[in-house]
Amino acid sequence: MQRFILQQNITLYQHALQTEPDTAVRHRIGDMLGSAQRELAMLEATLFGVQTKPPWTVAEHGNPAGNGSLDTQFRDQFTRSSSPYMLLSPGSGLQIVDINDAYGRATMITRAAVVGRPLFEVFPDNPSETRADGVHNLYASLRAAAESGQPNAMPIQRYDVRDTAGKFVQRHWRPINTPLFDQAGRLTYLLHHVEDVTADITRTQTTP
Repeated sequence: MQRFILQQNITLYQHALQTEPDTAVRHRIGDMLGSAQRELAMLEATLFGVQTKPPWTVAEHGNPAGNGSLDTQFRDQFTRSSSPYMLLSPGSGLQIVDINDAYGRATMITRAAVVGRPLFEVFPDNPSETRADGVHNLYASLRAAAESGQPNAMPIQRYDVRDTAGKFVQRHWRPINTPLFDQAGRLTYLLHHVEDVTADITRTQTTP
């Protein structure tokens, strides 16, 4: 029921944004739309992960991601990579399976503190940013990757993270989400890769 109500509210808010002439009212509607989209993404991630449709296999659609089971070579490359990577389970909760050291440094978290926890419990939207859309957009991208079997590259995304003191700090990322398959062709993991482009965005924003 909650999911249905959120879906209906999102449709109503989207329609209202197209028809409401008052700027102040449109701003409030935009805030409500963002909140509903965030809540729906978190609810669906908790209930279904990204598997809201019957799973398909590589035998049916090919393996565009080019990955099989997570063998020793993959694990070694994942661990040693200087680029930030996070491995997610596609099931309910989108639990964090693993992160490499580069991802931990980039997001100011430790492996021991996050492995086994739901993605959006570890990485919620910044509550002080009413228009924050990181949760909604990341979930949409993970869903798209899972449903298409293709890597999904997101546009540059503001997604604030918490520092070691628990305070949110502004960050901008260039993410890409890739589905991984086992030897039978079943979707087993989602590989989340990010590049921190905060310095570039800040420089652009401050340049006269």
